[in-house]
Amino acid sequence: MPTVDPVPLVPPTPLTLRGHSFTAANPAVMGIVNRTPDSFYSSARYTSIKAGLNAVAAMVADGVDIVDVGGVRAGQQGDWVDADAEIERVLPFLQAVRDVHPHLLISLDTWRSEVARACAGVGIDLVNDTWQGTDPDLVQVAAELRAGYVVSHTGGASPRTDPDGVRYGPDGRDDPDDVVADVLTVLTEGAKRARQAGIPRNAILIDPTLDFGKTTRHSLRTLRATAQIASLGYPVLQALSRKDFVGETLDLPIDDRLEGTLAATAVAAWLGTVCFRAHDVRATRRVVDMVASIRGDRPAAVNQRGVTR
Repeated sequence: MPTVDPVPLVPPTPLTLRGHSFTAANPAVMGIVNRTPDSFYSSARYTSIKAGLNAVAAMVADGVDIVDVGGVRAGQQGDWVDADAEIERVLPFLQAVRDVHPHLLISLDTWRSEVARACAGVGIDLVNDTWQGTDPDLVQVAAELRAGYVVSHTGGASPRTDPDGVRYGPDGRDDPDDVVADVLTVLTEGAKRARQAGIPRNAILIDPTLDFGKTTRHSLRTLRATAQIASLGYPVLQALSRKDFVGETLDLPIDDRLEGTLAATAVAAWLGTVCFRAHDVRATRRVVDMVASIRGDRPAAVNQRGVTR
């Protein structure tokens, strides 16, 4: 029989935050806590500190590594939230999480430098800038806080804007490869700025940011390019959970997008992603650990079948 070469695998660049290291063998799961009354996924809305803390405790039990806390809905629906209101939503909760879980890695989801500065006393481990450096001071604040930083790609869209008539490529052309080229360029440049600000390479996450500034066609093509993104030499974050590209691909509402999300998660894990932002922590933990073992990066937890006793 002819020999078939195995599929080449891109080794993920390790992620290191506050002494915690995540690799191909132990990828990171980032649980989502939205301190908003209008988050697109209603099950992730935690308007009271008690409810949020209960959610964090459940995530810890399910194997979460990082908790990502945000105070503003990503999309344009809902009321505008200014910086003071955002701080009021996230700061008391971040402090409560730190008090209850002193060793848990905490991420702040914000595009505003003043919000990150206001939360400096909490000991933030990661600043999740989901809007492609809209506030150019935010990366410097992350460096001052000795936190990691997420470099995102939104196609130049402004915060809280949904994609409309998005096209990549010259002369209005929209070849699927053009979005990948733009993602690679933007993430490379953003990571370079983070390095210049003083953030270590292994604390700079690059996120292709599916759905943001992208059609479903763009997001699917970008997901297939995960290995190219991982080859840039920075840890890759994928935020796939229940997003519209999953819903449109399968024609499903938000509450029915778990299976599609997990399929996308498995593909992203196989192609070199090391961190996964998720609403469904336990399911995501099991998927990424299983993929790590199939890749050969993680041993099985138990080896009893067929073993001589």
